[in-house]
Amino acid sequence: MVVKIAIIKSGNIGTSPVIDLLLDERADRPNIDVRTFGSGAKMNPEQVEDVVPKIDAFEPDFAIFISPNPGAPGPAKAREMLSEKDIPAIIIGDAPGKAKKDEMDEQGLGYIIVMSDPMIGAKREWLDPTEMAIFNADILKVLAETGALRLVQKTIDTVIEQAEANEIELPKLIITAEKAAEAGEFANPYAKAKAIAAYEMAGAVANLDMKGCFMTKGFENFIPLVAAAHEIAACAAKLAQEAREIEKSNDTVLRTPHMKEGNLGCKTDLMSKPE
Repeated sequence: MVVKIAIIKSGNIGTSPVIDLLLDERADRPNIDVRTFGSGAKMNPEQVEDVVPKIDAFEPDFAIFISPNPGAPGPAKAREMLSEKDIPAIIIGDAPGKAKKDEMDEQGLGYIIVMSDPMIGAKREWLDPTEMAIFNADILKVLAETGALRLVQKTIDTVIEQAEANEIELPKLIITAEKAAEAGEFANPYAKAKAIAAYEMAGAVANLDMKGCFMTKGFENFIPLVAAAHEIAACAAKLAQEAREIEKSNDTVLRTPHMKEGNLGCKTDLMSKPE
């Protein structure tokens, strides 16, 4: 059986650029067929209303909607529309989505909330395309090297297995630093500690950017705040890299590639084949 997965991207969080790639990193996985639908950077209700219906022609076995803040007007509209479809759906969002988990339960939706996938410093006096790309690269490194993205990937892989058996149980997952590091399966305790620290630092970025973007008046006051938030993101990325370097020095980096049948392989020592 080939499981068909529709992924709807609306706006952007750090997880968004790679969510589809996590499921088929070598583009040769035989048991899934993925289609990605997007509204670009904008995530207003009008964009969502245009994009969500497009998944119907694909006839997916389940759908994933990923965006910032599942409670914002556009994502809220997407949740409403998906809950009315006869398609199991999972919402992937950042920390503000935690406040909407009860609503998502009532709507019959699954969710994955990545707590330290932070808001960007979206002030025109600060943010240009280059700064945006650097920030997202830093956050992506944190999410990858702490284990958060592996947990997202494994969670969706479980849903794929359930779809193959026609018994989908939608996830209800909030990814904390501890859960991310557990998925990272660090062999060295110092590496694990650094990963937890990096994830928590990335979470702090959101609070400072929120303060700079929405709670502070005057560019001379908010520019230092959003700049500081992006500095924290850069430091978090370096700390996450340090965690991986420790594992590399011990030859204990965990790799979990998808095998030729679609199942997950596993290896830790570099000079070996996954099993």
